[in-house]
Amino acid sequence: MGGKKHEEEQNSSEYGQPVQYDPTFNGPIHKRSCTDIICCALFMLVITGYMVVGILAWLYGDPRHVLYPRNSTGMFCGLGVNKDKPNVMYFDILKCATATNIMAAALQGLQCPTTQVCVKSCPAEFWALSPLANLANAKPADYFKQEYCVPSFQLQDTKLSSMQIINQELCPFFLTPTTSVLGRCLPSFGGDAFNPSNIPTNFSINNMSANQSVNAIMNATGFAGASNDLVNGFNAKDVGLRIFEDFANSWQWIVAGLVIAMVVSVLFLLLMRFTAPILVWVLIIGVLAVGAFGIWYCYNEYQSLANSNLTFNNVGVTSNVQVYLQVRDTWLAFLIILCVVEAILLLALIFLRTRILIAIALIQETSKALGHMMSTLFYPIITFVLLLVCVSYWGITALYLATSGGPMYKVVALNTSQGDCSTIGANVTCDPEKFNITQYPTCPSARCVFINYNTEGLFQKNLFNLQIYNVVAFLWCANFVIALGHCTLAGAFGSYYWAFSKPADIPTFPLTQSFMRALRYHVGSLAFGALILTLVQLVRIILEYLDHKFKEAQNPCTRFIMCCLKCCFWCLEKFIKFINRNAYIMIAIYGKNFCVSAKNAFSLLMRNIVRVVVLDKVTDLLLFFGKLLVVGGVGVLAFFFFSGRIPGSGTTFETAALNYYWMPIITVVFGAYLIAHGFFSVYNMGVDTLFLCFLEDLERNDGSPQKPYFMSKNLMKILNKKNKQPKTG
Repeated sequence: MGGKKHEEEQNSSEYGQPVQYDPTFNGPIHKRSCTDIICCALFMLVITGYMVVGILAWLYGDPRHVLYPRNSTGMFCGLGVNKDKPNVMYFDILKCATATNIMAAALQGLQCPTTQVCVKSCPAEFWALSPLANLANAKPADYFKQEYCVPSFQLQDTKLSSMQIINQELCPFFLTPTTSVLGRCLPSFGGDAFNPSNIPTNFSINNMSANQSVNAIMNATGFAGASNDLVNGFNAKDVGLRIFEDFANSWQWIVAGLVIAMVVSVLFLLLMRFTAPILVWVLIIGVLAVGAFGIWYCYNEYQSLANSNLTFNNVGVTSNVQVYLQVRDTWLAFLIILCVVEAILLLALIFLRTRILIAIALIQETSKALGHMMSTLFYPIITFVLLLVCVSYWGITALYLATSGGPMYKVVALNTSQGDCSTIGANVTCDPEKFNITQYPTCPSARCVFINYNTEGLFQKNLFNLQIYNVVAFLWCANFVIALGHCTLAGAFGSYYWAFSKPADIPTFPLTQSFMRALRYHVGSLAFGALILTLVQLVRIILEYLDHKFKEAQNPCTRFIMCCLKCCFWCLEKFIKFINRNAYIMIAIYGKNFCVSAKNAFSLLMRNIVRVVVLDKVTDLLLFFGKLLVVGGVGVLAFFFFSGRIPGSGTTFETAALNYYWMPIITVVFGAYLIAHGFFSVYNMGVDTLFLCFLEDLERNDGSPQKPYFMSKNLMKILNKKNKQPKTG
């Protein structure tokens, strides 16, 4: 019976011949050569080019263009002479109505057509120039505020009248409550600043009433559509400071929550060695119980509607789902579907029980391997650090590329209604430090204004291409880092499985040895797999961009085609990730190139496709349950602690000191998920590696003294196999 089953497992010649016995094989091959050298050279060339792009971006770029606001003359607020003036204030914010969004325009380096000055703090009250300021004997210094005027203009020494000051935009003629948002003084959302009862009745702009003036400002800045809750409750800077304060008060407890998540994750993985059978069967029985409850519930609903005459023909097509639930045939359809699914699950459980036991045994074996190689649990930290380096380098390079090129200034008439400004051409450039208004005596509002960044020159003309190169290189590097992690872990777990006497035959420092082998011999193969995945991801990014760009112009047919393409490439990406993952396992063990390893892994899996499906689903179910347990448990604990609902917690932690107690809770939950995902990804890789080794063990060996099995005694017992002892004397 056992021999028949063994033949049955190895009779699929459609996907290649079973692996033959090799007396010299006892684990990952040590005598190996470099693989996929051409791809390795190409990858190194791309990395070198990526470094060159980063250096050029660093030389030509200036991130201050994005991080710091500018005044009208192009000088940075918060730097140099304006070091104590970190905010930029707009004189006549109504003129910003030509920009769809003042904030977006300012961040993109565009200027509103009004004078902008650097100020120490944004105005916090309503003020409008009094009509009395236009009297003959009125002194401008008695009405205007020097701190909000152009720095080169001195109110005390001027001989200009108030109207001349306004026309030349040397000082603003009205102020409104504003808040600094990323250094830009924008109309304040916080408190009751724009409440009609707080607006002075004499506040008037361009002969508009107080309410009309405020509405005009809100419309010009794009905030008119904001809801009352947003207007009254949102203040970006205030909220940010409060959140920062919460983190400062609770960071040690957040760290404690993350440590608890790490400890629980490790304990759960180690305890799986003993609890895996119970957990798996509890989950399977739970799924069957849920299905049985669904059948019972649908049957009861079906019986309760026995006297109903409502049918689908009466209902027709409607968006109200509740109407369909009043139709008796709806519950009959649900009942039939659930009965079919329940029957399939029961039959699968009966006929695949042996394979489920194999999956449980492999999961237990993975826990045992982790117990002998605890260092593998912490390898995701290396992957995380390398990915963080990739993301940081990409982000910094993108920022420097976006800000490459020197600033360009042009002469602009801020108020064309005053004087004759026709002498100012459309492309008259200027230098803000040398600009003199006396050059344009007929146009008092002429100013040297920053427009954009220089796009001339070979480097600047290819910024878009360099940004694309930046994205491609980033994706390739990130996928390579993930591939390196898979290959390293696979080599370590492969060393464990093919050690005949465990733990005595397990190599010293298996994780380090595997990491060095991957870097020394298989950079090209890992880069090859990463490149294939990167190309598919690029196609998906392009499809998403096209879909977003032409969404308004699409008809139902093109939307359907686009949806199908996105779905197909999503499936293709998942399939390539699956193939790559198993190819990296074969590379780590046998040291062959990527294509051969992928082919061998795919053929081996297809010869055992039923076992693959069962193991995959059982493992996914168990790891999902584990993640849910870790994240949910730590999240609930964090909620009760930070909300002050744990008795006695107030003695060690003053929860009342938190402004938003949900922020540390969200941080702990998100961090717990990342930690659990990192640990469980190692476990998942271990299961996949041991599974491939197990399948090859079945094909290579037969249990004889010459070809003994390397699998655990538990697996041999499930398969009704054993290693025969050599005959003596």
